[in-house]
This record gives sequence, C-alpha cells and structure tokens, in this order.
Amino acid sequence: MSETDCTHRRKERQTILVADDTPENIDLLSGLLRRDYRVKVATSGERALNIVASDDPPDLVLLDIMMPGMNGYDVCRRIKANPDRCRIPVIFVTAMTSIEDERIGLEAGAVDYITKPISPPIVGARVRTHLALYDQARMLENRVRERTAELSASREQIVRRLGRAAEFRDNETGNHVIRMSHYSRLIGEAIGLGPDTAGLLFTAASMHDVGKIGIPDSILLKPASLDAAEWAVMRRHPEIGAEIIGKHTDPLLDAARTIALTHHERFDGSGYPSGLTGEDIPLFGRIVAIADVFDALMSQRPYKPALPIEETRVVMSRSTGTHFDPRLMATFPHVLPEMLRIHETYADMHGPMTDVDLPPDKGPGMP
Repeated sequence: MSETDCTHRRKERQTILVADDTPENIDLLSGLLRRDYRVKVATSGERALNIVASDDPPDLVLLDIMMPGMNGYDVCRRIKANPDRCRIPVIFVTAMTSIEDERIGLEAGAVDYITKPISPPIVGARVRTHLALYDQARMLENRVRERTAELSASREQIVRRLGRAAEFRDNETGNHVIRMSHYSRLIGEAIGLGPDTAGLLFTAASMHDVGKIGIPDSILLKPASLDAAEWAVMRRHPEIGAEIIGKHTDPLLDAARTIALTHHERFDGSGYPSGLTGEDIPLFGRIVAIADVFDALMSQRPYKPALPIEETRVVMSRSTGTHFDPRLMATFPHVLPEMLRIHETYADMHGPMTDVDLPPDKGPGMP
C-alpha cells in the first residue's frame, strides 16, 4: 500500500474489530465506537481470526480474554504470528485485572490493556492513540519500501548499462545483451524459476561479458580467426569479469559474478576457465551459456555471418550433453518461438536500443 493509499484509508472510516463472547459487552463497545469507526464483531476467537485474515482486515482489535474455545491470549499470539497481519494493534479489554494477567497479555503481543468495567473516555483515547501510531508506522514502512524499490531499480539499471557498455566494444549496437538477457529469463521460467529469481537472472545476465573490457581491441575486434595465443588472452575474460564485479553478499552482484565467471563452462568439462562439469556449473551459468551461444549463432559478427534458424537448431541440438545441460535444453523447443520473437524485436538492424526493460511484445515492429 502506498503513502497515497494510506492517506486515503485515513480519510475513510477506520475499522475496529470487537471480539467478545458477551452480547452486552459487544453492544457497549460498538455503541461507543460506531460514530467514528466501522465496527466488526466476533463472538469467538476463531471468528476473530477469520476477520483478521480476510481481504478487509481491521485497523485495530479490541479483544476479550475469556472466550469459549480459543482464549484471547491464543488469538493474539496467532495474529502476531501472521506476517501479513502481525502489525495490527491488539488491545485487551477484560475483567482479568491482575498484574500477572497484564504481563501475559502484553507478552502475547498486545499494545495495551483495558480493564472492565470500561471507562468510555479511556477506551476512546486508547483507540485513537494506537490507530495514529499504526497509521504512522504504515506510512514509514511504505516510504522505506518505496525508497528501497527506487534504489533497487537504479542499481539494476547501472548493472545493465555496464553490461551493455562492455558489449558495445565488439557489437556496435549492444543489443546482444538485451536479447540474451530475455532468452535467459525465458529458459529460467520454463524450468520453474519464480518471478523474483527469473528477474534476478534477467538483470545479472547482462554482465556476462563485462570482462571483455580487459581484452585488447586487436584481439576483440580481429575480423579473422584467433590464433592460439590470442585465444589464451580471450579466454581470460570470464576471470577478468569476475574480478571487475568482485565478491559480494548482494544477491544481484553475486549472481552477476557467477554468470561472468561460468558462462563459458561446458557440461562435459571442456569449457573454461575452470573446466567444471555437469551440475558443478552453477545453474545461472548453464542457462546463460545456452542464451549466449544461441544469440551468437543467430547474429552477424566481424569474423562470421549469421546462421539461419534451422542451422542454429542443428548446432544447438548437437551440443546438448557436451556444451549444454540436457535438462535445460529440453525446454529449448518450447521457448524457441518466443526467443525468435525477441531476436526480431531487438534486432541489431534497429540500431542501439535503450529500452532494456521493454517487454518483448512491445518492441519495434510488434503489435
């Protein structure tokens, strides 16, 4: 919920849940509060929990302790154990007046404790105070959440731009990074990665070749095949990339480093720089290997023409089990139509494309 939504909620009548098994107590509290608030009632702990867990939860709960079945302490503990509802303030309203009763209630998670018989001014004042504190806490949380999202978006853009900057060195449009990032996400989603992990893969994949920054132009831009010594230099770019990114606990930068370091490993152990085999190669590295090679085959480079799709499919198929993970390649036929659409959407002939977040069905030439 945004700060605007919170403001809107404050302008509306806030909702109080009164949970008590005695009709007289419910009538008394409801009559006291209805002028200023929406009031919901529950005559059992189970019913109170259902209301709290609903799509229209209360802003505050007035809770009796002595109820049949589940008592108020247990209801409060259950509310506080629910991560989506734990911040809703709970005030005990009870005839249990000992210091020990209050201690148990506050330890269960209640923010306040009102004893019966109630004093209407005290109830009104306590309700107003805790609603105001709850509103303030929600507003602060939303501000932190929005600022965190802004910082995260800025960080992701920096990572993607760095990846594209490296790609511009040997691909004048830099669109390869955009295409293979989309391919990687498609493959990840096809094997069951959730939205957050697939999004992390999409962003981190753009840094796969950042190590090319450290490769001399005479090698990187050579319009002919590289000799053995030149290949030895070129094969250092994964380690250079990992060194540029560095080691981090941040999930995005850690994933980017892993991809930079391992996307040239091969499933049969013949890749570089470490000769890893099978599932010893991190999953993100295995996925990006497929996306990277597919786009390289389908794209023109100074030293080679683009391959037609049928030839590309043959090469990819022949490389299954040697270069590529067979389990991942089992998804390839299913995602290929979308990969081809992405390839056309972000084709190099469109020139440099800066809309790295543009969905593939909204690119140039797409309906």
